[in-house]
Amino acid sequence: MDAMPVWDVAVRKRLAAADGHRFELDVAFASDARRLVLFGPSGAGKSLTLKAVAGLLEPDSGHVRVAGETLFDSGTNVDAAPQRRRLAYLFQDYALFPHLTVAQNIGFALHGGWRNPSRRERPVAVQRWLQTFELEAQAGNYPDQLSGGQRQRTALARALVNGPRALLLDEPFAALDARLRVHLRRELAELQRQVGIPMMLITHDEADVAAFADEVIGIEAGRVVAAQASAG
Repeated sequence: MDAMPVWDVAVRKRLAAADGHRFELDVAFASDARRLVLFGPSGAGKSLTLKAVAGLLEPDSGHVRVAGETLFDSGTNVDAAPQRRRLAYLFQDYALFPHLTVAQNIGFALHGGWRNPSRRERPVAVQRWLQTFELEAQAGNYPDQLSGGQRQRTALARALVNGPRALLLDEPFAALDARLRVHLRRELAELQRQVGIPMMLITHDEADVAAFADEVIGIEAGRVVAAQASAG
């Protein structure tokens, strides 16, 4: 029996904006790439696709399967809640809590509710990621006291602390200046190799494709227009 692909996505969604503009997402792809990049211009439907995979957008029809597990299937009424999909979602701005320390930000993902983690207690899982990403010296610092690389590592540690099956990244470098983008691309690529879990990244920047892609899925106007393995 053939192994299931890491990524198996086929989703359709019609959306209408307040100004009457309509957009139809209709994408389908399957890939075994450990580092898959969805590439295309702004407004192409990349973020909608990523949100459908994460469970933050419910498609009108189709399916989402990651590492052989069905997370959404309109035909069989499967629609796993985002927290049950075990997918780490890294937002553009990292979405760190400014009033929590590095250790608390990482530990927040271990709590089921909105109660802030204790500053004094440090679970074993939090300590592990502080060590893995060399953040022990910054554990008591707040986000505004961190460098760009330290903020990225903190957000990634928070995303990984619950042992997700895959990592989803939404334009992680779009808001950064050019010099910082080069540095953080290199650092994120190394961290992903170190952790080893599958990653799906969306971008409109060809430099991100060159840095990360094992395979590229091109998306324009809500459709897949090209898929190719990376030359690298």
